[in-house]
Amino acid sequence: MSVPRWRSLLFVPAHVPRFVERAHERGADGVILDLEDSVPQNQKGEARGQLPESVAKVARKGASVLVRVNHGLRALAADLDAAVMAGVQALVLPKTHSAEWILEIANAVSELERERNLPLGRIRFLAQIETPGALQRLAAIASAHPRMVAMALGPEDFSAAVGGAPEFDLLLTPNLSVRGRGRRRANSCPGRLRP
Repeated sequence: MSVPRWRSLLFVPAHVPRFVERAHERGADGVILDLEDSVPQNQKGEARGQLPESVAKVARKGASVLVRVNHGLRALAADLDAAVMAGVQALVLPKTHSAEWILEIANAVSELERERNLPLGRIRFLAQIETPGALQRLAAIASAHPRMVAMALGPEDFSAAVGGAPEFDLLLTPNLSVRGRGRRRANSCPGRLRP
């Protein structure tokens, strides 16, 4: 299975129909239907329920469809149940902190794919690195599972975790670390991880 090439990713709050309706017109390589931070707690269930229709809408011009899930276990379980479906190419995993976390999610996704007769391993992972601790474990996270195809620094949450503002000087080194680890992983295992 080939590794996706996402030069541009557009985040779209999954609970806002007017944004979902027009996302395919924006020309992004991938559209991330966000179930996490951009969705108020009291609207997450509604956003999950609209996901099948939203996936079809944002994919109309051939963009990859990604779904950003929540980190907390209860919300994550509900998000995976809603998002593991035909048409979703990847899950964006926020606040990724360890390889073990990736493995737990990969096992759950594999179970859902089997139950739903979806091709095993088709849904890939983009890990968001949002804490200093995760930054120290980039190599393990990048190689945690074959589903891992990309990593990105989550600038707002990373900045908050270190007690700073999301400014260039604070984010340059962490961004370069994430990109560098992704490149090293891609070079050591062609066809895998993209920074």
